[in-house]
Amino acid sequence: MQRSDLPFGSEFSPAQIDLPVLLTLAHEHATDWKAFEDTIRDRYFAGHETSDYNKGKLANNTKLSLRAYGLIGDKDATLTEVGRTLYGLRDDEHALYETFARHILQNCHGMNFVQCILDMHTAGEAVDLNKLRRWLQERSIAVPRGGKHMSTLRLWLERAGVFVSGYRVDPIRLKEILGFNVEEFETLATFTPEQRAYLKALANIDRGGPHSSNDIEKLAVVTYGVAFNEKNLPKQVLYPLQDAGYIALERGTREAGRGAKPFLVTATDKLALDIITPLIEQIEQQTQGDLRPLLRKPLQEIRKELKSRDRHIQGLALEALAFKLMRLIDLTYVATRLRGSATGGAEVDLIFESARLVFSRWQVQCKNTARVSLDDVAKEVGLTHFLKSNAVVIISTGKVGREARRYANKVMADSNLCIVIVDGSDLALIETRPAAIVDVFIREARHAMDLKRLEL
Repeated sequence: MQRSDLPFGSEFSPAQIDLPVLLTLAHEHATDWKAFEDTIRDRYFAGHETSDYNKGKLANNTKLSLRAYGLIGDKDATLTEVGRTLYGLRDDEHALYETFARHILQNCHGMNFVQCILDMHTAGEAVDLNKLRRWLQERSIAVPRGGKHMSTLRLWLERAGVFVSGYRVDPIRLKEILGFNVEEFETLATFTPEQRAYLKALANIDRGGPHSSNDIEKLAVVTYGVAFNEKNLPKQVLYPLQDAGYIALERGTREAGRGAKPFLVTATDKLALDIITPLIEQIEQQTQGDLRPLLRKPLQEIRKELKSRDRHIQGLALEALAFKLMRLIDLTYVATRLRGSATGGAEVDLIFESARLVFSRWQVQCKNTARVSLDDVAKEVGLTHFLKSNAVVIISTGKVGREARRYANKVMADSNLCIVIVDGSDLALIETRPAAIVDVFIREARHAMDLKRLEL
């Protein structure tokens, strides 16, 4: 069975089964796995026009889905703590489905699922199962092809009012269920690994306080294996968490000969263990915490931000530009080698891969400079051996110098490497007609083919 981060959901949608009844059956057959399956078969699948064997398989799918959603145990039909809570609410339909939805959002990657759909709306993408699976995979949320995982999860959330029509999210209902704004989840996603570890460590201890900031730091190091810059702890961790409203800070008192004491940290009401920790753990599975804001930016907005006077904004826009362009040709994001912030917003390097027909690795550099030089191309070529790349893509908002193009031609003629050059005029065309990227890449591929033409 293919790995999935969303729970298995075959024969478990609210259109197929009745949750209160199913929980009651689990309660009645807690220690008898086979009797539980037989009862499900007789209750829901006896009338299906198929063999008794297939009816048993359908019932088994329902049972496996209950287990995947964490409502029954692994070895029998015994209700878990969550299952017992829902069983206790079986006569209160509103509370039952609201509690189940909260469990899905917190513990079954439901919030990642919802936020991904919101991001697609923001980016102007029409949501369908194929696109949604790809967007989830870009966040390192695995979903197998052809499974019912996404559809079943959405239907249960729809049953509680999170989705009101198809893929349209009701943010007010979402907050009622979760006690948490969508914007707060977005804030958590932008936190660094150090900031998230610090929050979790603080949430793990008694809600009293205040606590020494250094004590929380030590707990985070031991528990989550992160390394902090002790001298910059306030600037890199404490102040951002305070600004986001998760902690309150008090300055320590200075003692003679010993310097300033560490800050005293107190968790605010916003830091609720039963909400924050599961949501942070969902976010941490994603490839990059700041990946989502890049993916959801429209191309026109990215181009506008490339002209910003803020070099950091320019750097992030470069990264977003690379994501947008490489996604248009359906390549898979792997890693960011060098971020714009490391180069003052001047360049960014990313790695993409493809397994269509043959494996290929694409090394992408975006440059927000007036001109691409020979040295810029040579640096990327020099890194291909280390990165084992098959193709180099240089995307420039400006022009590409004659010597740079001549050098790229020489490299392609003498090796199996392909160098794709996309300049500012190409970007302007792609902005108005995104499909034009295909024409640009075909142009570059034919150019490489001419340079590598065999004389037999």
